[in-house]
Amino acid sequence: MNYETVIGLEVHVELLTKSKMFCGCNNEFSTESNKHCCPVCLGMPGALPVLNKGVVEYAVKASLALNCEVAEFSKFDRKIYFYPDMPSAYQISQYEIPLARNGHIDVETADGHIRPIGVHTLHMEEDAGKLIHEEGKPYSQVDLDRAGVPLVEIVSEPDIRSADEASQYLNNLKTLLQYAEVSDCKMEEGSLRCDLNISIRPEGSSEFGTKVEVKNLGSFRVVRRAIEYEEKRQKEILESGGKVVQETRRWDEQRGKTVHMRGKVDNRYSPEYNLPPVILTQEWIEEIRQSLPELPHQRKKRYIEQFGLPSYDAEVITSSKELSNFYEECVEHYHDPKTVSNWVMVELMGLLNETGKEIEDVIFKPKQLANMLSMIDKGTISGKIAKDVFKEMFDTGKDPDDIVKEKGLIQISDEQELEEIARDAIQQNPQSVEDYKNGKKKALGFLVGQVMKATKGKANPQMANKILKDLLDK
Repeated sequence: MNYETVIGLEVHVELLTKSKMFCGCNNEFSTESNKHCCPVCLGMPGALPVLNKGVVEYAVKASLALNCEVAEFSKFDRKIYFYPDMPSAYQISQYEIPLARNGHIDVETADGHIRPIGVHTLHMEEDAGKLIHEEGKPYSQVDLDRAGVPLVEIVSEPDIRSADEASQYLNNLKTLLQYAEVSDCKMEEGSLRCDLNISIRPEGSSEFGTKVEVKNLGSFRVVRRAIEYEEKRQKEILESGGKVVQETRRWDEQRGKTVHMRGKVDNRYSPEYNLPPVILTQEWIEEIRQSLPELPHQRKKRYIEQFGLPSYDAEVITSSKELSNFYEECVEHYHDPKTVSNWVMVELMGLLNETGKEIEDVIFKPKQLANMLSMIDKGTISGKIAKDVFKEMFDTGKDPDDIVKEKGLIQISDEQELEEIARDAIQQNPQSVEDYKNGKKKALGFLVGQVMKATKGKANPQMANKILKDLLDK
């Protein structure tokens, strides 16, 4: 039997406000435990929360970037559970009346069509602390630095049908939030965390299967692997005549599988009586909308119209805000946007994939790439040599001028010198000369290659081509 996968994602995103959600403690990532705490973070009796206005503004920005309807009236609730990382024994969240609903994020299906994935709700909540477990120790430590950090939880509709669509959804969500400047979305620092709800059902069925939740997936790669594992696990259960059990599981990286964590428990909620409702006016919502930075689809459209880029180039470059900013700064210093896009998409992204680095890790400046491209235009270096220079720039951050001088890579454009090398190439390759004279024009390319080889790529290829042609046509 063929099965269809049904996936919903719950994504928790830390907001980039300067202070925490309900107190004045610094909201910054720290490797030192319990550095940014106060009685409110610690859940001390009598310590009252005060809502950070900036959190509301950032949450509204995120909602608008995700095409959501923002509620003029929303309120806070208490999610009641006891765990050591939540000393107050409840988490302030929004349950009954969230901030926003009915958004969407577009993904591309396997057949190339664009399909919207619904955003069911977006709501504000505070983060919990974290437990630190040390192997061999009979106890755990509690770090409450993260307690009270402002979050938005973004809950998708169960519209996702594959691991590919889940990856696209998460990447597009991350890109939108980074463009909106509400979060850095650094998964390695916990700024973006994902829970997975997944079930399978017979193809053509309209009823959902039994849902399994997989908690705290630490990377997009792990989300994909968890989906693929659960698809296989649940299918094997059903095909053997069993029933999928509703439960909460977690990803075990060492074993490459999901494992049972606990039975599914529904949280209890009660009203948060220490905080008033969040009341927004349409004027304030519109003011926040006007303050939104340029979003990916807007920037893509501008690149096509302003820079004349093909749609594909514009799509790839704007898929990352940092990459797009790098590209724009380079274009400020170099006259040809398409040439810049070629180098960014092929050479730069190739090295990033090869080394596993992110664009934020690049140590040379966009202006240095622009300078290198100008050196090609001036004939100082060839396009082939430029690739070696670029790799050195990527590895060391050195200026292209310095690299060319240090390594003696200046292009040979002296006509007399190139003519001598060309004559030598003709003399050593009589068969290619005969092929050329018999109308095989590709033989000229071979001879140019011999000149480039003899000069270790430093010959001006256009001059070499012309000189060889002149000599052969005599």
